[in-house]
Amino acid sequence: MRTVGAALALTLLSPVTATAPAVAAESDPAHFLVVGPAHGNLDRTVASVRRSGGTVTQQWPEIGVVLADSTDPEFASHVRDEPGVWAAGASRNLAEKLPEDGESSSVEHGSEATTGAAVTDGSGEGRDPLSEQQWDMRMIGAPEAHETSGGAGVTVGILDSGIDPRHPDLAANVDASRSVGCTEEGIPDRSEEAWSPSTSGHGTHVAGTVAAARNDVGIAGVAPEADLVSIKVVNDEGFIYPSSAICGFLWAAEHDVDVTNSSFFVDPWYLWCRNDPDQAAVAEAMRRAVSYASENDVVNLVSAGNSNWDLSKPIHDTNSPNNGGPTQDRWAGPGCEVLPAELPGAVTVSAVGPERSKSFYSNYGITSIDVTAPGGDSRQQAETPSGNGAVLSTLPGGEWGYAQGTSMASPHAAGVTALIRATHPEWSAERVRWALAAQADRIPCPKNYDTDGDGERDAKCQGGRTGAGFYGFGLVNALRAVEG
Repeated sequence: MRTVGAALALTLLSPVTATAPAVAAESDPAHFLVVGPAHGNLDRTVASVRRSGGTVTQQWPEIGVVLADSTDPEFASHVRDEPGVWAAGASRNLAEKLPEDGESSSVEHGSEATTGAAVTDGSGEGRDPLSEQQWDMRMIGAPEAHETSGGAGVTVGILDSGIDPRHPDLAANVDASRSVGCTEEGIPDRSEEAWSPSTSGHGTHVAGTVAAARNDVGIAGVAPEADLVSIKVVNDEGFIYPSSAICGFLWAAEHDVDVTNSSFFVDPWYLWCRNDPDQAAVAEAMRRAVSYASENDVVNLVSAGNSNWDLSKPIHDTNSPNNGGPTQDRWAGPGCEVLPAELPGAVTVSAVGPERSKSFYSNYGITSIDVTAPGGDSRQQAETPSGNGAVLSTLPGGEWGYAQGTSMASPHAAGVTALIRATHPEWSAERVRWALAAQADRIPCPKNYDTDGDGERDAKCQGGRTGAGFYGFGLVNALRAVEG
C-alpha cells in the first residue's frame, strides 16, 4: 500500500525531497528552447537550429517555439545570432550534461508536508461518508452549491502527475479520450500508461478536490459533475520541465478544455530571471503558452507556491537549479518570476487553513495573488472528527489521504471556476476570471501573523482590511458561483 507521504511527494509543487536525476554521459545531448517569431512559420528558425548543430525534437508553431537537442554546450549562444531566432536557452540548466560542475544534492522544496494517514475505507452508509472530514468544502459553500449545480458540461484539465482513472470517486468523470502524457520531450502521448500516475499520487489528489463524484463513496469535489482530463506533465523523477508544461497548456487549448489547474512550478529554477538569456528564453516560451491557452478561452488556475515568499519583493533563492548542482545563491528581483504562477493569464491562488488564515507555507504578495482557497495547515485546527488541518482527497489505488499545500488550494479555485462556467456557459474566460474574483469573500490582514508562536511576525500582509497581500480578492465562494 502506498503511504500518504510517498503518494504526495509533489505536494510542494516539486518533490518534497527530490532525488537527483541520473546524470547523463557527457556526450549525450542537452535540451534547449529556441523562440522564433510568434506568428508565421518556423522554417527559418528550424534551419538556424540545424545550422548551429542542433536537432529539432518538437515544434509548437502556434506559439513560435522549438525544442532542440545539442551536444554543444554553447549551442544557445550560437543560435541566438541566427535568422528567425528571438531567444534561446538551456531548459534544464545543462546539469544532465556537465556533471563535473558539481555534485547533485537533494533539495527540500518549501515547508509543506503531507499529514495524517491513508484512508482505505471510503464506502459506507449515506452520501460520501468521508465528507464529514472535508472542512475545506464547507468553508467555500460547496455542499450548498451542489444543490444547484455540480459543474456538468465543463471540462477541467489537470496538469500534474496523472490521474488514477479507476479510482471509485473519479472513474465516472475521467475523460480518457482527451487525456495525454507530455513528459517525453513535450510530445503528446495518448496512451493510458502515459497519462496515468506512475511515481506520484499528487495529480490524483488534486483531481479529487476538483471533481470527486457524489456517489455514496469517499468524498465529493467542488464540481462533482465536471469532466476531468489528465494532462501529465510531471516525469518519474518528479520534475516539470518547460517542454512538458508547454505541451500541457497547448493540449488544453486545442482539446476543448474549459479550466486548467497547475499545482506546480516549472523546474529547475524556482524563479526564472529575464536578465539571464537562458532563463529569459524559457520565460518567454511559457508566457506564450499560457497566453495561447487564455486566448483559446481557457481559465488557468495556478498555485502560488510554498516557500512563504513575498512574491512582490526581491527573493533570496539559494536552491536553484534543483535538478543537480551547483545551486546558486542569488537575489531574484524585478524580472524574475515563478512560472507559471506570475504569468499573464494565470489566476494565482494562495492557501488558507481551517481557521481562514494564510497557511504558514503559502507564498503571498500584494501584486501577486488573485484569490485564496483552502490548502490546509497543520498549525490550524479543523472542526472535524479527525481535527486534521490538511485537505482530504483521493489517492491512487482506491484510497484517500490528507495533504497540505497551495497545490491543494488551487484545485478548489479550479472547481469553483468550473461551477461558474457551468452556470454561465456563454461567458468568456476573461469574464469568468473577473467573476471568480468579484464573488470571493474578503479576508482582512491578520493583526498578528505569528504561526509558530515564537512572538515574531512570520509574514507581513499588505492591504489592511482588504487582505490583498495574503488573499488577493479573497476566499473563493462556490455557492455564489451557482447563484447566477
